[in-house]
Amino acid sequence: MAPQAGYILALDQGTTSSRAIVFDAQMQVVSVGQEEFAQHFPASGWVEHAPEDLWQTTCRSARDALAQAGLSAADIAGIGITNQRETTLLWDAETGECLHNAIVWQDRRTADICAQLRDAGHEDMIRKSTGLLLDPYFSATKLKWLLDNVEGARARAEEGKLRFGTVDSFLIWKLTEGRVHATDATNAARTMLYDLHSGDWSPQICELLDIPMSLLPQIKDCAADYGVTALLGGQTPILGVAGDQQAATIGQACFQPGMMKSTYGTGCFALLNTGDTPVLSENRLLTTVAYQLDGQRTYALEGAIFIAGAVVQWLRDGLGIIEKASQTGHLAETADPEQDLVIVPAFTGLGAPYWSPETRGAVFGLTRNSGPAEFARAALQSVGLQTRDLLEAMQADWPGAASTVLRVDGGMAASDWAMQYLSGILGAPVDRPQVLETTAKGAAWLAGMHAGIYPDQAGFAAQWQAERRFEPDMKADERDAAYARWKRAVSAAMQV
Repeated sequence: MAPQAGYILALDQGTTSSRAIVFDAQMQVVSVGQEEFAQHFPASGWVEHAPEDLWQTTCRSARDALAQAGLSAADIAGIGITNQRETTLLWDAETGECLHNAIVWQDRRTADICAQLRDAGHEDMIRKSTGLLLDPYFSATKLKWLLDNVEGARARAEEGKLRFGTVDSFLIWKLTEGRVHATDATNAARTMLYDLHSGDWSPQICELLDIPMSLLPQIKDCAADYGVTALLGGQTPILGVAGDQQAATIGQACFQPGMMKSTYGTGCFALLNTGDTPVLSENRLLTTVAYQLDGQRTYALEGAIFIAGAVVQWLRDGLGIIEKASQTGHLAETADPEQDLVIVPAFTGLGAPYWSPETRGAVFGLTRNSGPAEFARAALQSVGLQTRDLLEAMQADWPGAASTVLRVDGGMAASDWAMQYLSGILGAPVDRPQVLETTAKGAAWLAGMHAGIYPDQAGFAAQWQAERRFEPDMKADERDAAYARWKRAVSAAMQV
């Protein structure tokens, strides 16, 4: 008998690598394919990816994962896609050829455009409509930059000959050979072109930025039909899409208002489920779509930290004081308790709740005896301290956040030292799940649920299990003193 299609393939296209993970009918990981790709920095503050790298590494990772599992297209019931958000691509509607490298979410080249819009008095309208702050982080000004700076782009766009997309849209277009130009509500909500209240593109903002609406993809539910692909050798349906942080929220089963997850990758992204009402932040957080199922949107407050795991990469690649990330926890344990070294890792500016793109990193409290151990401890502490910034802002915006248990995932979540410090500085429990692949798992669940082989929300949530809970072990006065020291350091860094 031919094997039945009981597997799901999750495509996780990230900032530094593309991964593909095969999940079985019990949502267990069967195999993983992964390939890194080059980062391009053509000017200070500019970050780009070659579109072909995004596509080819995704294809090779998918085929590798299937080969490892000994599966074929006939075994795959559906594909779920999750992706780095905000990264912006512009391509020819006929050929699919991109006009320029992808402009990555970290890119700051449109700071002047944002400043002009702010000076012209448009920030409040944009914030109330999109839930986002006027910042180069988001896709809208990146797209405007492409239309204004790539020769012939604007004329071709006005003739309806170009298509815009975030990475999910680009992959769907390529996977379906140009038959489907679509995105989901979570990725749309990160473009700064999406109206949170109507659930559709904003004609007002598109007109303000001179963006033809013919460029924009169709917006769908996170679990929906996104066409079929021959990538795996058959006709495989694409059934789920969510931006990486929303996919992690889904993978952590944060389906109830008040539930919160924090993902520690290159950056750190914390999302707090606020239910069916968008909460407009008064503390410079973002209001976004957590997920959209059956046409119903669930909203979240989000805090974005630009540098989390990247501060450990800096210790390794920049300073050369460690050889691998896993060394930092052991080093931190040996640090001198009498030294109060503070690292403000504002390598690409400060994210929430400061939103200070011009601020740069700083180190405070150096002594002659400061060494690798003290730097490792301060680096890990900086991630916990930044997370406290986010939690305090969320609690100020929405009372439902007051008794939050934080669910964590991402590479840094594997560090016991970092997670114990996080719990201590927050004064709140931190739950680490048995499966740290929550981003891919969220995308897989969307596709598998839509295919009818995975349980509904309640059934999926009931299966979630913690591998370990970290309880606060820091005294309140110690916690408050450390946080006050952090706030003074941030204030000083912002004034340099």
